[in-house]
Amino acid sequence: MTQSGKEIPINTQDNQTFPGAGPSLGQVLLDSKLITRKQLDHVLELQQAGDSRRMGTILIDQGWITAESLALALSIHLNLPFADLSQQAINPELTRIIPENVARKYQLIPVEISNGALLVVMEDPTDIAVLEEISALTGMNITPSVGVGMDIQSAIDLYYKANREIEKEVAEFTGPGEDEGLDFDGSAILEDPVVRAVDMILQQAVRDRASDIHIVPDHDSVRVRYRVDGLLNEALTLPAGSHYQILSRIKVLAGMNIAERRRPQDGQFSDEISGEETFFRVATSDTTWGEMATIRILGRTESIINLNRLGMQPEVMDRFQKVIQYPFGMVLVAGPTGSGKTTTLYAALNQLDRKTFNIMTIEDPVEYNFSGINQIQVNRAAEITFASGLRGVMRLDPDKIMVGEIRDRETASSAVQASLTGHLVLSSIHANDAAGTFFRLVHLGIDKYLINSSVLAMISQRLIRLSCPHCSKPVQVTKEINGIYEAEMGEPLASYNKGQGCSYCHQSGYLGRIGVFELLLVSNKIRQMFSAGASSTEIKAAAVEDGMISMLKDGLMKVKQGLTTPEEVLRTVYSVE
Repeated sequence: MTQSGKEIPINTQDNQTFPGAGPSLGQVLLDSKLITRKQLDHVLELQQAGDSRRMGTILIDQGWITAESLALALSIHLNLPFADLSQQAINPELTRIIPENVARKYQLIPVEISNGALLVVMEDPTDIAVLEEISALTGMNITPSVGVGMDIQSAIDLYYKANREIEKEVAEFTGPGEDEGLDFDGSAILEDPVVRAVDMILQQAVRDRASDIHIVPDHDSVRVRYRVDGLLNEALTLPAGSHYQILSRIKVLAGMNIAERRRPQDGQFSDEISGEETFFRVATSDTTWGEMATIRILGRTESIINLNRLGMQPEVMDRFQKVIQYPFGMVLVAGPTGSGKTTTLYAALNQLDRKTFNIMTIEDPVEYNFSGINQIQVNRAAEITFASGLRGVMRLDPDKIMVGEIRDRETASSAVQASLTGHLVLSSIHANDAAGTFFRLVHLGIDKYLINSSVLAMISQRLIRLSCPHCSKPVQVTKEINGIYEAEMGEPLASYNKGQGCSYCHQSGYLGRIGVFELLLVSNKIRQMFSAGASSTEIKAAAVEDGMISMLKDGLMKVKQGLTTPEEVLRTVYSVE
């Protein structure tokens, strides 16, 4: 068996040197100052006297080291990766590959498939017989890593139980066909098995740090997928007969019409996950194989919506904080769907003085609830739109107003008028970059002189993936990437941190996301250029000359800071530069 071209060290003795291994376990523990020479000699004396316990077991039993310290030392000794299962999610689908009784017998759990090999976390990865048995059982090459025994046991309890219980609950209500599986009087979808199955799907998604859940029917199954760090991952495959009960249960939670299958619907609900209230936004639509649903998982508390957690460069955050304190005018957040605009708006609201100001919002939907802020939900059935809601808010003596999105001329016109009559208006808009926001407003029918009179600043943004901190290593820069970097940054880039792929990041090399931003402050110079017919490219160049950091430069600054890769920045940002 090999790993990265090296023979995996297999051995049952504590201090023998193996092919591909590093220093002896005892030496690693000494070098790490986890034990003293006297303690090591004592262990060796016990073993020579006939004590059959492993070195690590004796040290733990004596209380001299912890199980985690032993696992870390063992990973160095064996030259194998260490997997901290207490801090990472596991694809529950992988529990189908290795039976639960085998996982418990050998204290191991599968965490990822990469390049045809199954990555397995083990307490003792030196047992060649176990590795060969798992390889024969799965028909796959096995790549072992070292984990803490208690964490492996907890992961087995958690993930095997989750899959087992979801399948058990689904089996209780799965019907032989679509219509046979659905009770339109609603009784079937209120039965415990359906309720528990949906609850488990939601809980697993939150546990895996998913931003969205996709429940999609196929010709012979139902696929449950979680979007993590912007990418979709397969989570579960359920019987086709479970489809309508699961969808109907979700519709009931979201206050939607369970009998309506053809027309798109929207709804939302909240549920307690791990002791905290979590909010979910649901959308459904008919597809070839039946109705699908997507569920957006919203952050649990307003405390996470903070400007200093978004990833703005210090000088950008300082300027943004100042502009949102202006008494009147309009600040717009630009970007495509899924770029984090709403989060930035909420972070801005979190900076405002709720005791001094009457802060009002019009949202579709209300994604986070804030104490001290008056939030209004768009309700088209009650004829409450962004535009009509904004007109109503103007009669409620507001100081600061947040409009969820400017989508049409009526909303844009109302927002401009509000900003010109002594109110600060914050809103989002679909535009490629900050300078392009000018022309998006023109496209919506707003006169240039009104735009110049009302808009204080535009901030454009994207979300990029962060290099996984657990497997990142310095890599050399290609000539092409270095040319782009040097042209933007004025200096060469020798190397950057790039994730190599591990069980924490599901072999992607990335873990988590962060924003890249460009903040355009509308100066008199910019206003004059816009009035004179300058293009967005010319306006952007002038803004950069005045000190604006472009999204591309912000991304490359994050490359220099070791947070991400140039490939990720160019994939996300370069096409709009």
